[in-house]
Amino acid sequence: MEGLVIRNTGSHYVVATEDGREVPAKIKGNFRIRNIRTTNPVAVGDHVTLLDNPDGTAYITAITPRRNYIIRKASNLSKEAHIIAANIDQACLIVTLKHPTTSTTFIDRFLATAEAYQVPAILVINKTDLLDSDDDRELLDAVTYLYRSIGYKVLHVSAKNGDGLDALREVLVDKITLLSGNSGVGKSSLINQLIPSLGLRTAEISESHDTGMHTTTFSEMYPLPGTDKGYIIDTPGVKGFGTVDFDKYEAAHYFPEIFEISQDCRYGNCTHTHEPGCAVLAALEDSRIAQSRYNSYLSILEDADENKYRKAQ
Repeated sequence: MEGLVIRNTGSHYVVATEDGREVPAKIKGNFRIRNIRTTNPVAVGDHVTLLDNPDGTAYITAITPRRNYIIRKASNLSKEAHIIAANIDQACLIVTLKHPTTSTTFIDRFLATAEAYQVPAILVINKTDLLDSDDDRELLDAVTYLYRSIGYKVLHVSAKNGDGLDALREVLVDKITLLSGNSGVGKSSLINQLIPSLGLRTAEISESHDTGMHTTTFSEMYPLPGTDKGYIIDTPGVKGFGTVDFDKYEAAHYFPEIFEISQDCRYGNCTHTHEPGCAVLAALEDSRIAQSRYNSYLSILEDADENKYRKAQ
């Protein structure tokens, strides 16, 4: 029997079967992906084969080859990775510029990982209702210009007053979309606006640390109302985004503007850190590449050094 994994609660899964059931399931066997040790070998979005048990549960015995997935380095062990979701059409990264502030390093690490695994990414800036000063609006314009100039779609939304939600709904139609972001950026509030019947729990932001509380504890896939094939995959909020499986000579490939300019470097194996004739360093000096993006690129190079892993900030 075949099915689709719609919920991951750690070692247990819920699988939607072709005959309309939602079956609790566990893994039977040892699943590996490209020899990477993963904390969750089965992910939401996986198409799996089930072996029914008499008590109404099932064993997952096989995974259909994935067309794509997004993976991040696990926070507990540097050699382990966590599959966020599989078989997705696009990823929406929910960010905020105030209360709390999403770091550009986090944004760039997520976008680079999406590039690496060939998942189109959209930047969704939430809580625009809080951006009420001239400085706030200038920051919004600057962040929007930066990422749109690279080629990313950037949406402005407010889960609180509904601004921009129609544009967000439009990009979700008939797509399987991963929603991710730091805790506290309003992801659950946005999903409640998109699918009011869910009533997901939300939490207040910590006043002392300006950080969010985890309200989603596992990944789950929800069908979107008013669309035939549209689904949202909700994921737990994350503090840092550790990259995995990046070669230091290929990391620049996942920054579109850096990769384009790197074609003019003197050396084909240029790391864009110190080499003579580096077109990227020249572009950085001329402000044709944003310093924040270059800093994020350097942080991924540090991740690529197996002997020098550090947790993402």
